[in-house]
Amino acid sequence: KEFGENRVLDGIDLSVKKGEVLVIIGPSGCGKSTLLRCINGLEPIQSGSVMLKDERVEKNSKNISRIREKIGIVFQSYELFPHMSVLDNILLAPMKVQKKKRQEVEEQAMKLLKRVGLEHKAKSFPRELSGGQKQRIAIARAIITNPSLLLADEPTGNLDPDNSWEIMNLLERINLQGTTVLMATHNSQIVNTLRHRVIAIENGRVVRDEAKGEYGYDD
Repeated sequence: KEFGENRVLDGIDLSVKKGEVLVIIGPSGCGKSTLLRCINGLEPIQSGSVMLKDERVEKNSKNISRIREKIGIVFQSYELFPHMSVLDNILLAPMKVQKKKRQEVEEQAMKLLKRVGLEHKAKSFPRELSGGQKQRIAIARAIITNPSLLLADEPTGNLDPDNSWEIMNLLERINLQGTTVLMATHNSQIVNTLRHRVIAIENGRVVRDEAKGEYGYDD
């Protein structure tokens, strides 16, 4: 992946199994977030390929919308629409992308809100929520399309320790129900505790790929 003459990702060779949790670590600017955006087709790549099972992920391909239904993404900055209620934020993707009627998905959305402990906030607006609550809503929005893969870009980056653990526990519960999770983080304390597979990226390359164990990374 290149931005002009700047090569951000250089020869990434990576396979992720269904149901796996992969934690991506590395210093700021190493390419963690860019890698996730390439996997989702939000960023075009200059060479190589990204495959979801046997389908190629390409930003401008005709089937990219259908493929993205299988790939949920959670951003560090939440990306909630401020003029829409919590419930409407969650319903947006299934109604606009999947062309489902509100009646079809509203019950599912309310079940997701209950699952993340925010059923009582359905009619609230993002400005009325704490950072941890916004992130839980963002996760609910990402999984309402039942994706097989969930990408989480620094999901605890703006949160205090208590909210960070809450979000990590939520992601682990989602994984236990069968969703593959790829998460980029610089939080070494969380990495050390979760004990999932970890890859380290430096200068756009994978420099470490280790199975379960304890990891430390000094950002």
